[in-house]
Amino acid sequence: MHRYANPTVFMRLSGRLLPWLAGLAALVLAIGLYLGFFVAPADYQQGETVRIMFIHVPAAWLAMAGYMVVAASSFGFLVWRHPLADVAAKVAAPLGAGFTLVALVTGALWGRPMWGAYWVWDARLTSVLILFFLYLGLIALRRALDDEIIASRLTAVLALVGIVILPVIKFSVDWWNTLHQPSSVLRLDGPTIHPSILWPLLVMAAGFTLLFFAMHLIAMRNEVMRRRVRKLQLGEVERAAEASVGAASRARTA
Repeated sequence: MHRYANPTVFMRLSGRLLPWLAGLAALVLAIGLYLGFFVAPADYQQGETVRIMFIHVPAAWLAMAGYMVVAASSFGFLVWRHPLADVAAKVAAPLGAGFTLVALVTGALWGRPMWGAYWVWDARLTSVLILFFLYLGLIALRRALDDEIIASRLTAVLALVGIVILPVIKFSVDWWNTLHQPSSVLRLDGPTIHPSILWPLLVMAAGFTLLFFAMHLIAMRNEVMRRRVRKLQLGEVERAAEASVGAASRARTA
């Protein structure tokens, strides 16, 4: 496993995998959009508004899955000190924030006709909003510190502490009396959604997942290259400083 975590090996393997992953994501998303917007019937209660769910639900799942990637990578960085784990955690945070924002916006668009309001301080909505702010906090904390090593360690600790928000989001509809409906897909007794809507939803979820990992790979490759360029620049600065000191020493000797 550590052999594949080598940045050079990662760049080579990810370069081969990325075109296939991106192509598969585009294909699955295209199928999912076709099924969701042209094949699936309107819901007998929600009408055409149900089609927002084909974007909202996968985005909400990826909002939580993105944070799990951040937390797991942060744990790997703190335990094994591997820089590639820190790269994975760093670039997953903006992606997770983006999917969380999509979930919040589409949820508001769905809530207006269903609940009569774009926003209510419902337990599920509020906990997802906290997740969004947590993502922003991780991004802001890392950018606020000039020392990348300290920034990586502090954001990793914050990411692990913040993982408590995930069970709160998951079980908020069970723990509190909320407007948000309980889980209708991931249930022990099986989904409660009609297959004509469930299958397009699952295809969209698969497409969103593939898209997330394709974007994650692209962002990781960019971050690895940025760190390499920065290391080269620092090396040039150090060599220039050493040359300047050597020249000054020779001038004093002469």
